[in-house]
Amino acid sequence: MQEVRQSSHGHFSSRFVFILAAVSAAVGLGNIWRFPYLAGENGGGAFVLIYLLCVLLVCEPIMVAEVMLGRRGRQSPINTLKRLAYEEGASNHWKYLGWLGVVAGFLILSFYSVIAGWSLAYIFQTASGAFEGASAEAAEAGFNALVGSPARLIFWHSIFMMMVIWVVANGVEQGLENAVKWLMPPLFVLLLVMVGYAMGAGAYWQAVDYLFRPDFSAVTPGTVLAAMGQAFFSVSLGMGTIMAYGAYLPHDAVIPRTTMTVVACDTLVAILAGVAIFPIVFAAGLDPAGGPGLIFMTLTVAFGQMPMGMPFGTLFFILLTVAAWTSAISLLEPAVAWLVEHRRMSRPWAAGIMGVLAWIVGLGSALSFNAWADYTLFGLTFQGLSEYVSTTLMLPLGGVLIAVFAGYRMSRRASVEELGMGDGLAYSVWRTLVRYVAPLGVIAVFLNVVGVFG
Repeated sequence: MQEVRQSSHGHFSSRFVFILAAVSAAVGLGNIWRFPYLAGENGGGAFVLIYLLCVLLVCEPIMVAEVMLGRRGRQSPINTLKRLAYEEGASNHWKYLGWLGVVAGFLILSFYSVIAGWSLAYIFQTASGAFEGASAEAAEAGFNALVGSPARLIFWHSIFMMMVIWVVANGVEQGLENAVKWLMPPLFVLLLVMVGYAMGAGAYWQAVDYLFRPDFSAVTPGTVLAAMGQAFFSVSLGMGTIMAYGAYLPHDAVIPRTTMTVVACDTLVAILAGVAIFPIVFAAGLDPAGGPGLIFMTLTVAFGQMPMGMPFGTLFFILLTVAAWTSAISLLEPAVAWLVEHRRMSRPWAAGIMGVLAWIVGLGSALSFNAWADYTLFGLTFQGLSEYVSTTLMLPLGGVLIAVFAGYRMSRRASVEELGMGDGLAYSVWRTLVRYVAPLGVIAVFLNVVGVFG
C-alpha cells in the first residue's frame, strides 16, 4: 500500500484550489501579450493548432512529471529530489536539479518584479486620465519617463515585492490558497469584461481573423519552434513552482487529469487575452507590435482614444498586475519552502529574507533600464543577462532533466502509484512522451533560442 505523505508546509484544501494555484503560476505577463502576437505573426489558427499539439506532446508530459515528483516528495524541490533520488537508488547529485529550479525561479522573480512594477504604476496613471487623448509620441514619452527614472522603478518594484512577500509569509492555506481563491476568479471576470468591451470596439472580427484564420503558408520550422517555446515557457515548467505546488496537492487527485485542466485554462487565458487586446488595437488604427511596447505604449494610446477608455484601461492594468502578482508568488514559494525546511525558520522570516534578497538582485535590473544601461556583459545589461541565464539556459535544462528523472530514474511502480491512472495505455503513452518526445522537443527549443538553427 502506498504511503500517504504529508507536507510540513500544509496542503491545498482541494484539487480545484491546486488548479487555481497552478494556473495562477502559469498565467503571467507573457500570456497577455506574447501568445496573441506570435499567433498573429505566424499563421493565426495554424500557429494555435501547432501550439496545442506542443502543449499536449511536450508540456503536458513534463508538467505531469513535475507534479508527480512534487507530490511524491512533499518537500521543497531541493529536498524532494534529494529524497526521491535516495529512494530510487539514484545519485545524490539529482538534488542539484532542485537547486536549478529554485535559483532559476529566484532570478526570474528579481527582474519580473521590476516589470510588474510598470503595470502597477500604470493602474494609477491610467486612472488619473494621464493617457486620455494621448498621441503615440506622448505615450512613448510617458513610458520612457517611467523606465528612465531609477527612483520610480525602485519604488514600484519595492511595492510589488512587498505584496508578494506578504502572501507567501502567510503560509500555504492562509497565504497561497487564499490569494488564488480571491485573485484568480476576479482575474477571469476582468478578462471576460475586457473581451466584452473589445467586442464593441469596432474591429472585433478583424482581430479574430488576425488571430485565428489558418494560414499554413506562413508556417515554417521556425513557427513550430516558436510555438513549442511559447508552450514550454507559458506553463511555468522547470522553475520549481509546479513541483513546489505539487507537494501541496491532495493525495487523492489524479495528476494527469488535473494538469490537463491547468494547461487548458492557461491556453484559454492566452486566447482570451488576444481577443481582448487586438480589437482595441485595430480599432485605434495602431500597429499590433509585440513586446512591452504593445502593453505600455500602443494600448494606452488606444484606450485614450476610445469611449470609456479610462475606466477600462484601468481595469486592464489591474488585470495585468493580478496576473503578475500570482505568478510572482509561485516564484518565491520554492525558495521559502527550502529555507523553512533547511533552517527550521518561521515562514514569515523565510519569506522576508528571500523576498528582500530577490528585491536586492532586482535593483540591478531596475537600474539597467537607466543608470546602468551602458554597462553590459556579453552585450547584455544586468536585466538582459539575468533573463537570458534563467529563461534561456536554466529552464530548458531543468525541463529536460525533470523528464529524464521521471522517465528513467523513477521506477515504473513508483510513478504508477503516484499518478493514479493505473498501468494501462494512458500510462504507457505518458511514459513514452516523457522519455522520448518531450526531452527532444525542449532541446530543439533550446537550440533554436541560442541560435543553433540560425
